[in-house]
Amino acid sequence: MRPRSTVLAALTTTITIGLAGCGQQAATQSPARDQGLPVTTVVPQADPAARWADGYCGAVGDLVHALASLPAVDPSTPQQASRTTGDLLASVVSGLDRSLAGLNALGAPPVPAADAGRADVIGQFTEIRTQAENARRRIAAVQGDAQASKAALGEARATLDRLDALDYLRGLENVPALEAARQRAPSCGQLDEPPR
Repeated sequence: MRPRSTVLAALTTTITIGLAGCGQQAATQSPARDQGLPVTTVVPQADPAARWADGYCGAVGDLVHALASLPAVDPSTPQQASRTTGDLLASVVSGLDRSLAGLNALGAPPVPAADAGRADVIGQFTEIRTQAENARRRIAAVQGDAQASKAALGEARATLDRLDALDYLRGLENVPALEAARQRAPSCGQLDEPPR
């Protein structure tokens, strides 16, 4: 499952347009969606697997919510495309930072030998965060150089493609006890809801 992948698809398309046609008319719609405030619910203490799954989904949800409210990319000029893509990447990095903090604080699941999925997601988030930050810095460094900016925007698109391909819930889905616990975890149910 890849929550909110339509948001990333729209942003990837916008960056592609920016790569192909800098200097064209600015985008008139923002792909950002109003997600509202997260609902806080309590999982019973007697269900440690569901509490852990709820914490996992809450941590992953930080990134999902950040991706759903990314700023729009303005391809009207090369400078605007670079500036707005840099802003977008800064938001991606911030969302990844919050998710990584939550996943690291969560610790291992209460199911023996079931931490490989969380560790894998942490590793992927860390790699993508590094890629996004590098792309953001490169975009800032090459502003004014159209060819270098185009290459840097391509790096930004590659970062979004990697995010879109992630299975955020892999840390739960590959362990039957955690997959069952996911069904009892309110934060996981919120990730399954369609975008508003």
